[in-house]
Amino acid sequence: MSALNLDDFTDLIERPDGGVRRDAEARRERQIVPPGSLGRLDELGEWLAAAQSAVPVRPIERPRVVLFAGDHGIARQGVSARPAGSAVELVREVLEGGRPVSVLARRLGVPVRVVDMALDCDPDTLPEDVVRHRVRRGSGRIDVEDALSLEEAEAAFRAGVAVADEEADSGTDLVVLGDVSVGGTTAAGVLVGALCGTDASVVTGRGGLAIDDLAWMRKCAAVRDALRRARPVLGDQLRLLATVGGADLTAMTGFLLQAAVRKMPVVLDGVVTASCALVAQRIAFRAPDWWLASHDSGEPGQAKALDRMALEPLLSHGVTVGEGTGGLLALPLVQAAAALAAELPEHPKESEIREAPKTPESSERPAETDRPAEPETPGAPKPE
Repeated sequence: MSALNLDDFTDLIERPDGGVRRDAEARRERQIVPPGSLGRLDELGEWLAAAQSAVPVRPIERPRVVLFAGDHGIARQGVSARPAGSAVELVREVLEGGRPVSVLARRLGVPVRVVDMALDCDPDTLPEDVVRHRVRRGSGRIDVEDALSLEEAEAAFRAGVAVADEEADSGTDLVVLGDVSVGGTTAAGVLVGALCGTDASVVTGRGGLAIDDLAWMRKCAAVRDALRRARPVLGDQLRLLATVGGADLTAMTGFLLQAAVRKMPVVLDGVVTASCALVAQRIAFRAPDWWLASHDSGEPGQAKALDRMALEPLLSHGVTVGEGTGGLLALPLVQAAAALAAELPEHPKESEIREAPKTPESSERPAETDRPAEPETPGAPKPE
């Protein structure tokens, strides 16, 4: 296996086609609905056109939800409302169709793919296509130990790259990216706090299943201690992920970068995906141009990360459940933007108006001055 060089992504990732975006903007100016009257749908349509390098934009026909799953050792410190090591239960519910993301995916006709990177369970209890990329059983407790070894981090990163390639090769034209984890929001808070240079309290939220004040204080302490371990390795993004991330977050980072290489747009879900995107931005500064922030979950770490990347969420419904749910809620907006950009008619050109044939009614009707005089009626008074 060749050594992993993250700097390669800086050269491999190009921005979406700026010329095509200008063409899309010009086309929007010619459409019958005034520019700006559709709000952010105009911007979305132009973003998609540039990402696809196509005017008019093509419809989103093969979207996919991709969820990376893992357990985090920090959950043993009581930072989550769910028991440590219980992410596998959420995964089973997703696969059986009982989670919010499953319901929305059925309604929208979007397939869901779950990728186990570090669930704390026997891999034989899950389908082979779910566990085949697994790196380890659970990630380390990041306040006192590394989440992964450097070799495990590299394997997880490569797994994320491989999944992105698999999706692009299968014809997926947009990915809704999410996570299924217990303790993942704590690791995400550490990554955001480290990369933004903020204190633990600024990036620590209540999590997907809201925790009480005492658990929030424990979570703040865990983020604070993990931040001390993260700061010495800030210059090495893979080592940072190994130290305070986890196998699922590392794989998501690799996925985001390779999706940008393959020019496959990605819709980010909550704070976990936002934290991975922030790491990926540090690796390749052009990568965020391929991502869309779906919603504002209310997690402070997510808001901090999106602000740093200049990504504005489409929705603000306070959805904290994770698992790509907020991302799927935004998908119909993206599809609507594509349809409007492609199908709204344009104003006819002046030459077409001048050359338009006259209607029979207008061409055959005699002018007022050409009408024959009406015969006079005997005995009728003459007009004065």
